[in-house]
Amino acid sequence: MTIPLLEARNVSKAFGGVHAVENVSMSIMPGEVVALLGHNGAGKSTFIKMLSGVFPADGGEILIDGKNVDIRSPHDAQELGIETIHQTLALADNLDAVSNLFLGRERTDRFGFLDVEAMEHGARQTIERMRLRIPSLDASVRSMSGGQRQAVAIARALHFNARILIMDEPTAALGPEETKNVGVLIDELKRHGLGILLISHDMHDVLTLSDRITVMKSGRVVGSFPTRDLTQDDALEMIILGRKPARFAATAV
Repeated sequence: MTIPLLEARNVSKAFGGVHAVENVSMSIMPGEVVALLGHNGAGKSTFIKMLSGVFPADGGEILIDGKNVDIRSPHDAQELGIETIHQTLALADNLDAVSNLFLGRERTDRFGFLDVEAMEHGARQTIERMRLRIPSLDASVRSMSGGQRQAVAIARALHFNARILIMDEPTAALGPEETKNVGVLIDELKRHGLGILLISHDMHDVLTLSDRITVMKSGRVVGSFPTRDLTQDDALEMIILGRKPARFAATAV
């Protein structure tokens, strides 16, 4: 069997006496989109912050390619190929695509000056390889559409060898056409073997874009099932009531 790109085993995190995440286990396979669902306070944010190095886990294991890893900082996560595409995208609006792609990780020549040519070449290679839709490398991000800005943020992650993307509300505030383009982009990422953890409150997006749905409530995993096996009502039952649909009641997580 294929080894998961990422696997969490009984991961927990508490803040004082509050167990924000308790014995959570889940995995992401190469080329798979896993949607992580749950109401505010379900533990989703804390869980992805542990994966991205914002919080260290109190217990449990996180494995990359089947090997136990210790994620203590965002730098640790990035070195392991885990990148987060935040809902805000964390882009500098006044800079162009190349400057945003290398922001904080600029390349310099042997004299210590910015190597603009190398950065432009690297950015173009990444954008063309992943078939990202960016009108011009010289255009300021401020002038781009929401979908194009999303593409810049994803290009930044991919250029630095991301293999696991955490995508937080990737279609928020996008129109129907741009939402469709994000779907095309996610298909391209899957084709290249990336694993994607999708956080979204849009059930249509979840059912359209994901291969598997994992639901959390009160810090625990309610259930995890192939998307094709679930209806929207099934997913909502797990989110709201914190229980598996009756026909899955005897199924292991």
